[in-house]
Amino acid sequence: MTKTTGRLVRLPGLVLRCAWVGAIVFCYGLLIAGSAVGARFRRSKDGRGLRDGDRWVRMLTRLGPSYIKIGQLLSTRRDLLPEEVTTPLGRLTDGASPPRRRRIERAVRHAYRDRPWPFREFDWEPVASGSIATVHEAVTLDGRHVAVKVRRPGIERVMWQDFTLTSSAMSLMGMLPKLRKMPFKLMHGQVGGAILRQLDFAAEAASLTALRANLEGGSRTVTIPAPLPELCTPETVVMEFISDLRRFEPGELDLDTRRSVQRAVLGTVYEMLFIDGFVHCDLHPGNLYFDLNADLVMLDAGFVIQLPDPVRRSFADFFINMAMGDGWMCAQIVIESAAEIADDCDLEGFRAALGELVAETSGAKSGDFDLATFAGRLFDLQRRFGLFPAPEFAFPLLSLLVIEGMIKGFDSDLDFQAEAIPVLRRRNIPRDAPSAVER
Repeated sequence: MTKTTGRLVRLPGLVLRCAWVGAIVFCYGLLIAGSAVGARFRRSKDGRGLRDGDRWVRMLTRLGPSYIKIGQLLSTRRDLLPEEVTTPLGRLTDGASPPRRRRIERAVRHAYRDRPWPFREFDWEPVASGSIATVHEAVTLDGRHVAVKVRRPGIERVMWQDFTLTSSAMSLMGMLPKLRKMPFKLMHGQVGGAILRQLDFAAEAASLTALRANLEGGSRTVTIPAPLPELCTPETVVMEFISDLRRFEPGELDLDTRRSVQRAVLGTVYEMLFIDGFVHCDLHPGNLYFDLNADLVMLDAGFVIQLPDPVRRSFADFFINMAMGDGWMCAQIVIESAAEIADDCDLEGFRAALGELVAETSGAKSGDFDLATFAGRLFDLQRRFGLFPAPEFAFPLLSLLVIEGMIKGFDSDLDFQAEAIPVLRRRNIPRDAPSAVER
């Protein structure tokens, strides 16, 4: 633990944070459970107790940024959760309660304390408010129209406290007999560390530059705002302002346009995953939009991970063999890329079980294929047979889980796996990723 981290995570504050989280979860848990029991007692068919999304939103908002992030990701899974839950959770993507103006103004003034004030105009009312930052419209001294992403004041302390608490929880889970062999601590370090890196705004500015370079000149039109490095600070990211954006949802788009959108999104995500190894885990409706031509606009690059090349190759090889229905080869890739294999692992049993799972899902359309269910069953097979994957595999899975939930509503007949094959055929020839974003 560094000196800065130690200053942010001290025992008294950690105890208070733990008590606060416990109290909030307990109180809202009682409210939600009571509502569910009441609905059942009244034999209500609306499932109100289980679908009270507004209460979930209030609970997650009170818990803070790490928990709001969970709500943002869950809001994309309209295919798995009822609309009464996902619609309110969707407000967390860019409509979280912002800090008071005086706190925002103090934070921005402090960010530019050592240099001349660079803005001719600055709108202190956020145009978007997320779990990590607020976004403001501004005009620079030389007349450029920009968006300024401002880190929420005091957020570092809260997120480091939550990271420490969840690390302790993972250690306790690892002590349970059935879970003792699972690498929870290692996985938490990877995923939790990636969430904490959203506080690194210099890395985010570099990631925006890398995404623009990777996707430039591709067959699909994807707009990513250009950062202005000379105006960025550790607390702010300044980028070009993109106006006239539309929510990423089917709306009144005709079927052909919906299918075109699906293919554009999947193609872009597959390019990032399988060619660049550059994983965007946070493409929820607050970060992905349409412009007036229904082309894609990607606004944020905070939760972005550069995969180690062996992980990128293994994940790509697994995906193409899954699409081709080759369960034996999928199993072999899992075995060869495993971080650890138990001494009593039944490799032939694992190959047979995974072969059955792949055979069930190969070639399924988007309306029939559910990546969340597939990933859960794969995880359970790995646990049962004692194969523990490299923790970095969590990131491409998370990215696909989020985007799957986002685009399923556009057309249920698209074959998610088949759409990946043209990109996967080029999977062993990655483009060089800019060194500035290497983690």
